[in-house]
Amino acid sequence: MKALLRSPVVVLLSAPLAFFTAFFLAPLTVVVVASFTDGRGDFTFSNYLKILLDQYHWDVVLVTFRIAILTTVFCLLVGYPLAWYLVRIVKWSAWRRVCVVMVVIPLFTSNIVRSFGWMVLLGRNGLVNDALVRFGLVDRPVRFLGTETGILIGLVYILVPFIVLAVGNALASVDRTLEQASEDLGARPFSTFWLVTLPLSLPGVIAGTVMVFTLAVSAYVTPALLSGGRITVLSMLIFQQYSSVFDFHYGGALSVVLLVLTLVLVSVTSRLGDGRRGDGSR
Repeated sequence: MKALLRSPVVVLLSAPLAFFTAFFLAPLTVVVVASFTDGRGDFTFSNYLKILLDQYHWDVVLVTFRIAILTTVFCLLVGYPLAWYLVRIVKWSAWRRVCVVMVVIPLFTSNIVRSFGWMVLLGRNGLVNDALVRFGLVDRPVRFLGTETGILIGLVYILVPFIVLAVGNALASVDRTLEQASEDLGARPFSTFWLVTLPLSLPGVIAGTVMVFTLAVSAYVTPALLSGGRITVLSMLIFQQYSSVFDFHYGGALSVVLLVLTLVLVSVTSRLGDGRRGDGSR
């Protein structure tokens, strides 16, 4: 037993495991236990019944996951072509590095700063509305702030680099000879992409999708600032319970519901991706 405890593997893993236990498992256990208790410490399901039987909570859940899913979809629509451009179109390595830095550098800026920036850009007299009116696309300024559209714009801008990096790494590892073989057999470029390139890059798509969705569904700063309090998502409701109402039991139940629903959707997405890869391999 002493020899096992002194083994290099155990020594190397002890610090990460201790960190994981102290800063993840322990807080998660506290939240879960609090969600099943009341103010007197008695076991109860009332916190979950309050969520399940109240239409308001279902509306908040629907808004939260609708915004997260739409954010993921738009990030894919923007990020995949951008990753394709960086990996397949750009030939000059120096320009590719510049492009990658331009994609990554916003990640070094706080979400609060970027969200305040979008508040200025999307305001009634902001740069976006000024451009739309000047080019005759709209007759009067569009209200972006306080709407789901404004939240989507902010979240897509913040999260699209994760898709670009994940998909770009997957595209870079695709064997180009397989695409050439498809073209030699008479397949058109779109057929080659759909039947060869896309399935081979699917691991990167799934990894980027999972990262973007989990970050979007739990985002607080961007929805709170760009919604102006007119739209409520689960993270805002949870923060309210912990910081203003001080109802840790109800807030814990909301946190567990958000965690469980997110894990279910991520698991379904991963299984669909595994099935797609399995179909492509047969």
